[in-house]
Amino acid sequence: MNRPIIALDFPSKNEVNSFLANFPKEETLFLKVGMELFYREGPTIVKELIAEGHDIFLDLKLHDIPNTVQSAMRNIASLGVKITNVHAAGGKEMMTAALNGLKEGTPEGREVPKLIAVTQLTSTSETQMHEDQLIPVSLRESVTHYAKITEDAGLDGVVCSAHEVTFIKEETSSSFICLTPGIRPMNSDKGDQKRVMSPSEAKTIGSTYIVVGRPITKSSTPYETYLEIKKEWIGE
Repeated sequence: MNRPIIALDFPSKNEVNSFLANFPKEETLFLKVGMELFYREGPTIVKELIAEGHDIFLDLKLHDIPNTVQSAMRNIASLGVKITNVHAAGGKEMMTAALNGLKEGTPEGREVPKLIAVTQLTSTSETQMHEDQLIPVSLRESVTHYAKITEDAGLDGVVCSAHEVTFIKEETSSSFICLTPGIRPMNSDKGDQKRVMSPSEAKTIGSTYIVVGRPITKSSTPYETYLEIKKEWIGE
């Protein structure tokens, strides 16, 4: 079972370094680098974290015309990240182009990064989906549809709420990845996430990876909190 992925939702490299100083240097982490950090620090922050021995989920949620996404993925592939993603709403042609770009840009002898697609953000409620996106079907139907076209496009899996894992697994292959953000330990603040679940619950229903942000990054004892969540997730 994989380590919990820690969301580095910080505005700059200095904050990241201050946060990681709470962890033993020998602790190999799985870290999420998102838009806020990447757009400030660029590829350099990714390369530095990898050089320190950490694995990276580069969470940029690409969504553009197929040619542009394919070209961007060629560059992402050269960084050596483990996972990256696109928006499933971009469609099968775009997702296939993204995968082709990753394969084209991966240096010989290196593993192609896992490519997953965002279905519906965990901050999106069914009411918001209906009113803001004008999608008339249920949230479950929308997420399932996105998951199925993601698999059809050849991608490795999806980003989804843990509440959606069970029915996504019913409609996709056993190896299909369900990476679930919105993970919160019991009795913790949900923040702006609408659809959340605890690490142990996510493990039970079959999440492949979990992403945990503020419960760790805002903790007064980040490393101890990480170990507690890791224990609950992995069962050590």
